[in-house]
Amino acid sequence: MNINDTAPCDIKSAMAILGTKWTALIIRELADGAKRFGQLEKSIAGLNPRTLSKRLDDLENERIITSCSDGGAYNHRCYTLTDKGRDLLPILANMAKWGEKYPENPLENIA
Repeated sequence: MNINDTAPCDIKSAMAILGTKWTALIIRELADGAKRFGQLEKSIAGLNPRTLSKRLDDLENERIITSCSDGGAYNHRCYTLTDKGRDLLPILANMAKWGEKYPENPLENIA
């Protein structure tokens, strides 16, 4: 697909989801399988619980993740990617490759 053949609204739709801070990292964490809230909170440094809760609600509303009970004694909620969410993984992998090639520090980007 040629990027110039896409409609601007298509990119806007994707960015409405992926452009929100922390969202891509949450999706990345769920790539390995279901995780509980506390596991996500511990695995993403700097993400506060209120923001995590909001992002999880947003992702569930977008049908990118689904939540369920883990069936344990404390009936914790667990979160997992839907098919729609797993479709984002190649995009995140390409973003990671780009980020590796061009690190945050601009002085490292000199070729």
